[in-house]
Amino acid sequence: MPAVSGESRAIVVIPALNEAEAIGKVIGDIPADRVHTVVVVDNGSDDGTDRVAQAAGAVVVREARRGYGHACLAGIEKARELGADIVVFLDGDYSDYPDQMDRLLDPIEAGEVDFVVGSRMRGERSRRALLPQARFGNWLAGTLMRLGWGANFTDLGPFRAIRLDQLDRLGMQDRTYGWTVEMQLKAIEAGVPHAEVPVDYRERIGTSKVTGTIRGTVGASVKILGLLTQYRLTRGRRQYPAH
Repeated sequence: MPAVSGESRAIVVIPALNEAEAIGKVIGDIPADRVHTVVVVDNGSDDGTDRVAQAAGAVVVREARRGYGHACLAGIEKARELGADIVVFLDGDYSDYPDQMDRLLDPIEAGEVDFVVGSRMRGERSRRALLPQARFGNWLAGTLMRLGWGANFTDLGPFRAIRLDQLDRLGMQDRTYGWTVEMQLKAIEAGVPHAEVPVDYRERIGTSKVTGTIRGTVGASVKILGLLTQYRLTRGRRQYPAH
């Protein structure tokens, strides 16, 4: 993908584990006029995901330690090296619509907010795009965030964008399933101006590593609920650098 930049330098980070069939489609649908560089973090694939991503024009970073958070943190480091102002996170399974990236970037580049979450619950979804356990989990997490923090999030969706300086303030730590909810909770606590926008969602290519397996579903549910409980009990104790 050609490096194109405007007033802000947006860099896309795509964590990927065995997404060779989908990753080229994802990269190909990213609007080149809005993004400087696409970074694909190969999280231990054995199906040639890295080769397909490179052929599609992405910068590939390898992170052998398995875990969504591990991959995201590695991608952030590369985005920082590349001079990112804004980091966009996107899954590599082609379930999101990369060509809707303007919905996330426009409010940030206009100075309205610094953090935008794409809500699949508010967008159009194909019938089999979100499994029942995923819909319930998002509803429950959104309800708990509203009751505990007064937040209006309806989704923990992976398609999101944030200014890098604000992301650095959050001190992200989770290495696995809790990455998305950690970011949202910390953004609320740190007073990061944020918004949620509707994004569409389709059935992914391949099988989900989370909701597609019993182990992944249980692991993600326990981690997310555990973080929500922990953060509610310790609310007010975390300190965030001034922006």
